[in-house]
Amino acid sequence: MTAPQNSVPIEVTCAQVKSRLNAGDQFVFLDCREPNEHLTVSIKPATLLPMSEIQNRLAELESHREDDIIIHCHHGGRSLRVANWLRQQGFSKAQSMSGGIDQWAIEIDPSLPRY
Repeated sequence: MTAPQNSVPIEVTCAQVKSRLNAGDQFVFLDCREPNEHLTVSIKPATLLPMSEIQNRLAELESHREDDIIIHCHHGGRSLRVANWLRQQGFSKAQSMSGGIDQWAIEIDPSLPRY
């Protein structure tokens, strides 16, 4: 018998994240880009936790082990790696926002600068 697969999809869309924000859902929203990227553009409620620092700062997420965690980056590649890594650390509800902040600027908030 194979182990049951995680029922939480590894990726969510920008529209799904925006819907959850609008609904006031409780979840941890992380931006895993680097500080210079964050200075260029950011999504307001997201907390900056760069991928380059996450291994050393994992303790900051410990209290959220059972919570929904959504991670975004520029296009979705780094956040997918971070979501997979967090799942390996036991954060079973970690998800990546597909398309990243670039897709967010196209779909959700065209006023945001793109880079």
